[in-house]
Amino acid sequence: MLSSALKLTKKICSTKSNGLIRNFTTQTQSRDYAVVDHTYDAIVVGAGGAGLRAALGLTEKGYKTACITKLFPTRSHTVAAQGGINAALGNADQDDWRWHAYDTVKGSDFLGDQDAIHYMCKEAVPTVLELEQYGVPFSRMDDGRIYQRAFGGQSKNFGKGGQATRCCAAADRTGHALLHTLYGQAVKHNTKFYIEYFVTDLIMENGDCRGVVAINLEDGTIHRFRSHATVIATGGYGRAYFSATSAHTCTGDGNAMVIRAGLPCQDLEFVQFHPTGIYGSGCLITEGARGEGGYLLNSAGERFMPRYAPSVADLASRDVVSRSETMEIREGRGVGPEKDHCLLNLTHLSPEIIDERLPGIRETAMIFAGVDVTKEPIPVIPTVHYNMGGIPTNYKGQVITQVNGQDKLVKGLYAAGEAACVSVHGANRLGANSLLDIVVFGRAVANEIEATLKKDTPHKPLPPNAGEESIANIDAIRFSNGTRSTAEIRLEMQKIMQRNAAVFRDGQVLKEGVQLIDECARSLLNDLKTTDRTMIWNTDLIESLELQNLMTQAVLTMHSAEARKESRGAHAREDYKERDDANWMKHTLSYLDVNTGKVTLNYRPVVSETLDQSEMETIKPFKRVY
Repeated sequence: MLSSALKLTKKICSTKSNGLIRNFTTQTQSRDYAVVDHTYDAIVVGAGGAGLRAALGLTEKGYKTACITKLFPTRSHTVAAQGGINAALGNADQDDWRWHAYDTVKGSDFLGDQDAIHYMCKEAVPTVLELEQYGVPFSRMDDGRIYQRAFGGQSKNFGKGGQATRCCAAADRTGHALLHTLYGQAVKHNTKFYIEYFVTDLIMENGDCRGVVAINLEDGTIHRFRSHATVIATGGYGRAYFSATSAHTCTGDGNAMVIRAGLPCQDLEFVQFHPTGIYGSGCLITEGARGEGGYLLNSAGERFMPRYAPSVADLASRDVVSRSETMEIREGRGVGPEKDHCLLNLTHLSPEIIDERLPGIRETAMIFAGVDVTKEPIPVIPTVHYNMGGIPTNYKGQVITQVNGQDKLVKGLYAAGEAACVSVHGANRLGANSLLDIVVFGRAVANEIEATLKKDTPHKPLPPNAGEESIANIDAIRFSNGTRSTAEIRLEMQKIMQRNAAVFRDGQVLKEGVQLIDECARSLLNDLKTTDRTMIWNTDLIESLELQNLMTQAVLTMHSAEARKESRGAHAREDYKERDDANWMKHTLSYLDVNTGKVTLNYRPVVSETLDQSEMETIKPFKRVY
C-alpha cells in the first residue's frame, strides 16, 4: 500500500513523477492530498442488498474482495424495503415461475428484456430458499413454511386465474431482515469493508474499468482502488425529487460515475411513484398493507380503485394506482383542507393481524401521520419511490455501452440492483420484485466474475495520472466561492423535477423542465459556494458531490422524458396518451457531457426473446389493463 501527497498550486504544474497524480489546476493556495493505493481482485461499491450479495458471493469463491460504502452497511436503503420478495414457491396457493415472468413482462409495459425476466423469475425460488438457509427470519405459515402475501400486479395462470399469493415476507420489515442477514454472512466470510468511504469516480483506461477513487470521510485521505472487476451497487437517485420515500443518501452516485466516464444510462425517464407515501413526510407505507386487505378512499369515503382496475382494484400495478389517485385529486375528490391527498384504510383489519404482519406500518403511521391505524385511515399521496432506469447491463450484470449502434461490454465493469437497468422492470416495476432483483443479480455478478476471471491474475500498473480529474473536482468543489449554497441549488433542482416530471407529464411542461433543469445544472457549475475548507468529515463537500451526482441524472431524466412521445408504464403523457410500440418499444440511452451540459440520446432494442423458448415462450405485447 503506497501513501503519497499531491500538491496543488495556482497554475497548471507538473509534480515530480512518483507514479501518482500530475498536471492539474486549482485556486490560490497550495493544498496537499494524501493518496493511498489498494489492490483487489474485485471491488463492490455499495453495501445494500445487491452489493452485499455480490461481495459475499465473490468472497465465498475465494476472490480478494473489498466492499466500499459511504454508510455503515446496515444503514443502506435496502433496510427500508417493507413488503417482501417475490418467488413462486406455491406455499399459499398454486404458482409457477412462468406466471411470475408473465406478470413482470406485463408490469414492465413490455419494455422489460425477456431474457433477463426469464432468468430472474426462474432463479427466484432457489434465491429465496438460499436466503432462508443464510438465516433470513421470514414470517411463517402454520405449517412452518415461508409466509406469502398478495401483492400488486400478481396473477395466476398468465393473468387468467385471479390474484396470486407470491410475496415472501418477514412481517413488514423484509428488507431489514435481508440486509442484516447478508451483512452477517459477509462478515462471516471475511469480506473486507471500507466503511464511510465516498467513491467519487471510476478509473478508466482505453475504455476498460480499472478501479475507483474514494475519499475516506474520517481523515480526508484519497484512496485509489485497483481491481480486475468493479461492481456498482449504489442504488437509485430518488432524492432528485422534492418528495420521495428514498433516504437522503439515495443520490445515484454510481450512475453519475458512469455518466462522467462517458458511458450511457438507460431509461431514466421511467420514475416510479409509490401510491402510498405518507402525506407531508413522504415515508413509505408498504403495498403489503393493501396486500393484507387495506384499500384507498376518496373524500366521499368511496373505495375508488374498482372504477379504475375492476379485476384487481387496489392491487393493480403501482403506476396505475398512482395515476388513479392523482385523477381523484384532480377531479376534486381529494381529502383534507387542500383536497390534495387520499386515505388508506386499515381499520377493518384486526389489531392482531396488524401487529403480526404490519407492525412497522402501525409505528410509522403513528410517528409521521399521528394516526392509529386500527382507528383511522392514513393520509397518503403518490411519492417518488424507485428508478427503473440506470446503468445498462445484460442479465449477467456486465455493463453495456454502444459503439456504432452495436452493444459492447465494458471490460471490468458490472452493476446490480437499483443502480442497474438489466432491464427486468422496463417502464414500471412490480412491487416485491426489487428485493428479488438485488439478490438475483448480485449473485449473478459474482457468478459471472468467477466464470471469466482467473484467481491470482496479475495486475497491470495504473496510468500515472489515474484519478487526477476526480481529485481536481474535489478540490474545485471544496474551494467553490460562488453565490449559492448546495442546499439552495438542490432545492431548486428537486422542485423542478417534482413539478415538470411528475405522475402525469405534458409536452410543454417537459420542454419547460428541460430548459429549467439545464439552467439549474449551469448554476451548480458556476455559482456553487461551499464554506467548509477542511477534509475531515466535510459534509458540505460530500453533499455538494452528491448534488453533482443527482444533477447529472436529473438532466438526463428530463431530456429523456421530453423525447419519448408516448405513454408507457410510469411515463404517462397527456399529449400522447397511448403506448406506441411501432416507434417507441426501445430503450433510451442517454449521455451527458458534464462540462458543456450537452445531452445525447440514442436508442437500443428491447430483448423480446426469452433465454429458452422450450422452457418459456416469448410474451407478445398486448394492451395492459388490470
